[in-house]
Amino acid sequence: MASATEHYTLPRPTFEEGPKVLIVVAPYYRAIADALIAGARAEIEASGGWYDTAEVPGALEIPSAIGIAGRMSDFDAYVALGCVIRGETTHYETVCNDSSRGLTLLGLQGLCIGNGILTVENMGQAEVRADPDGQNKGGGAAAAALHLLALSRKWGASRKGIGFVPAREEYRIAGQPEDPQTT
Repeated sequence: MASATEHYTLPRPTFEEGPKVLIVVAPYYRAIADALIAGARAEIEASGGWYDTAEVPGALEIPSAIGIAGRMSDFDAYVALGCVIRGETTHYETVCNDSSRGLTLLGLQGLCIGNGILTVENMGQAEVRADPDGQNKGGGAAAAALHLLALSRKWGASRKGIGFVPAREEYRIAGQPEDPQTT
């Protein structure tokens, strides 16, 4: 059982400027969603960040909402929260796989996303994972988003000044004619 295993947790990243984080939640199971949100908010606040929360009908809509926000807003990071409990049909696999795939694709496009969509067999498993005083998967998802944001800011800063810049006089190759547009 995962709860009996000790896991290493990265130290909380620090930021010169507090991050703006969007929490997107599917509150289909309201009590579970509320616990996930509480954990995520606590982690964001502990990092000096600010958050807004948006609700969507279900887990399948979470990647779409984050994609829209990524194109049309100025959030630094995103936290995806929800719960999918296995039922009697294959709908469970569709929702789990497609919501996860959608978030992964958005992450590969550069959005900093923490995935806190629980995929469980029963309500008991969901309650244990969502509990902020237990496994705190909402806080873990927020921490993941913040760690990705810290890496993004670290690596993004190193790109300043990179790109095409016309050669200056001291860097011209000997014997090459000068560019008439730069003289």
